[in-house]
Amino acid sequence: MPDYSLYGIIDRQACGFGYGRGYRKPHHSPLAYRKPNHGPLACGLKSLERIAKDCLRCGIRIIQYRDKSQDIRGFYQNALRLKKIIADKALFIINDRADIARLVDSDGLHLGQDDLPIEAARRIIGGGKIIGKSCHSLKQAILAQKEGAGYISIGPIFATPTKPDYPVVGLGLLKSAMEKVKIPIMAIGGIDKTNIGLVKDSGAKIIAVVRAICQAKDIPKAIKELQGNRKTKKLKNQKT
Repeated sequence: MPDYSLYGIIDRQACGFGYGRGYRKPHHSPLAYRKPNHGPLACGLKSLERIAKDCLRCGIRIIQYRDKSQDIRGFYQNALRLKKIIADKALFIINDRADIARLVDSDGLHLGQDDLPIEAARRIIGGGKIIGKSCHSLKQAILAQKEGAGYISIGPIFATPTKPDYPVVGLGLLKSAMEKVKIPIMAIGGIDKTNIGLVKDSGAKIIAVVRAICQAKDIPKAIKELQGNRKTKKLKNQKT
């Protein structure tokens, strides 16, 4: 039986485009974002398109686009072009923006604790779409399930510069959530080839990777190292 699935997150900042090398600046930071210099899909030395294509070639079938700094027009343009690449090959999830998710007809939306309530987001993106919710406590996880989330993420499991304002929750919370919550749970935060084995051993069925692929010099090699010799598990309604 397949035992886990990699959830690839294409994060524009983690690719070195915005804050630089994936390090999110605190909200009070006066530092400005770096401007793109390789076109709308530029991402350091790698384009968002290339990352998406490499993920697909390596068998990743759940891909999220996340961008915390791009203006809405740029976000929409990038999402639309990524959708064309990913469509019918994998599930395409938009982070935060319900309006963009609806406009590009993504397969789903991932919400943070400070984003729209699930019920309100559902009215925007429509029925039949996947809605995930970021959770950092057991209480949040149980509430997200009650509110109708299709899946939740638990994290950060390990320290990560992409979420400097969030305390590490560790594998303990992940295991507790798996005991109390029935919907799919995704482990996220600081996961790379050095520690993914611990996450797999905890029983996680969906494992999100961000910097481990976005900052990799050789993305296919990095993904294969993360996958190891194990097969991948499909989510409900996952495309093949």
